[in-house]
Amino acid sequence: MQFADLDLTKSYTYADYFSWKFEERVELIKGKIFRMSPSPNRAHQKLAGYIYRQLGNFLEGHSCEVYTAPFDVRIPRKSKKDKEIVTVLQPDVCVICDVSKLDTQGCIGAPDIVVEVLSPGNSAKELKKKHQVYEEAGVKEYWVVSPQNQWVKVHTLVDNTFHESTFLLEGDILTSSVLPGFALDLAKLFKGITPEE
Repeated sequence: MQFADLDLTKSYTYADYFSWKFEERVELIKGKIFRMSPSPNRAHQKLAGYIYRQLGNFLEGHSCEVYTAPFDVRIPRKSKKDKEIVTVLQPDVCVICDVSKLDTQGCIGAPDIVVEVLSPGNSAKELKKKHQVYEEAGVKEYWVVSPQNQWVKVHTLVDNTFHESTFLLEGDILTSSVLPGFALDLAKLFKGITPEE
């Protein structure tokens, strides 16, 4: 089967997703297929890699685990059966503190922290569709990173609703309510990244 063979008007499940063998990377959001952007650009990869390393270093000796894309995060609604899961995402970086959510295929359930680095091809999807999915699923923190504008927004879940931070800019320090003691210096994060990337 090729990606072109799929009917994009239909709804699909994780069972369908898991059976596909084509090369294109896709995500399912509430049963609908979203083609992921072509290979992310250098700035995207540099930022995601830096955040992953900082989280990984911080989590040494902790029970939480950090993963980077491609890594399937399945969001069940009522059942954890593959044929009933209609949302499968691949966050750029995610932290899971409840290791019972991890299995050989990735994570089933909401990560504690999700990080999405925006790129020109995915900004609208991340800001609209994924925001809603992560909020409904119970992700405790959703970090959105903009290479083009060099800001980070942290959405923190309070009473089942995301509350946004102010824009964090170069010179600010990102801290996490999920990981007390963690600090990400945005000047170091964006060092060497030019806004046009």
